[in-house]
Amino acid sequence: MAKKLIELKDITKMYDGTAVVDHINLYINENEFITLLGPSGCGKTTTLRMIGGFEKPDSGEVVMNGAVVNDIPPYERPINTVFQRYALFPHLNVYDNIAFGLRNQKVPKAEIAERVENALKMVSLPNFALRKVANLSGGQMQRVAIARAIVNKPKILLLDEPLAALDLKLRQNMQYELKEMQRKLGITFVYVTHDQEEALTMSDTIVVMKDGVIQQIGTPTGIYNEPKNRFVARFIGESNILDGVYVRQNLVSFMGAEFDCVDTQFADGEPVDVVIRPEDLDIIDAVGAKLIGEVSSSIFRGVHFELCVMVQGKEFVIHTYENRKVGEHVGLRVDSYEIHLMKVEHVEH
Repeated sequence: MAKKLIELKDITKMYDGTAVVDHINLYINENEFITLLGPSGCGKTTTLRMIGGFEKPDSGEVVMNGAVVNDIPPYERPINTVFQRYALFPHLNVYDNIAFGLRNQKVPKAEIAERVENALKMVSLPNFALRKVANLSGGQMQRVAIARAIVNKPKILLLDEPLAALDLKLRQNMQYELKEMQRKLGITFVYVTHDQEEALTMSDTIVVMKDGVIQQIGTPTGIYNEPKNRFVARFIGESNILDGVYVRQNLVSFMGAEFDCVDTQFADGEPVDVVIRPEDLDIIDAVGAKLIGEVSSSIFRGVHFELCVMVQGKEFVIHTYENRKVGEHVGLRVDSYEIHLMKVEHVEH
């Protein structure tokens, strides 16, 4: 059974009378890659900083290995942090940047050399030890910052939007490398990002946040396929969200038609939010289709076409491998297991 390494118990943090983190409860397991995901201002970085000891909660407890650490400074916690701005020492070369913490701990010279060499191999920079920091690209600087963090063998590595400054191709490469690094090292990674693709690619667990409150915690596939509310459904990937009614078990009504479904936790006649992902809608012949509409736009996205189809005044987004002409009348089909139902939110904040 996984061991809880970090627990946040009813954590609140206020700025200027506003709760930026609002009564959060969360636990993080040993060797887990957990991502705090949400839009700017949702409280994810503040949460990370409280785990690291850079901020103190106004109420609640930060617990590590069973001990409350609210008053323990960052340098006494079993943690290293990689920030978006790499915070490297510009006057030191790559080797000295990575070795800095080990020298402060009075680690023997031979051991420092071995650990720095291993860390550089881990971040795919084996021949960069003597390179000046000023001569590094943004991606190389980020790798050095990660090497400097992992060389200390922390139990926990905090990463605050570490790939945000990189170009798309390098960012995608680093996503895979970071995940692989975490698996090899057996370190708990707590990662902050607003990038949904990044979270889905790397995480064991995703914590979706909005306005200082956790909206949903789950695996990438669980959160993508079964969002808890409209915010999560819209924030993680694209969604078509429709007003519907749960007719009876395994039957839902929306857009004036009835469809088979697999969700069962609703009362007969209960209003529901219906979520259908763009890739789960099939385009079929309009004759006999339950949903019929007109193609209003078509954009080629590289792998698929993104079509917008107007059905009874409602715009549906569809991802398909076959293009259709603007103005063409088409039918839409969705399988029962691709229809996801959510409780209707009475108040949208």
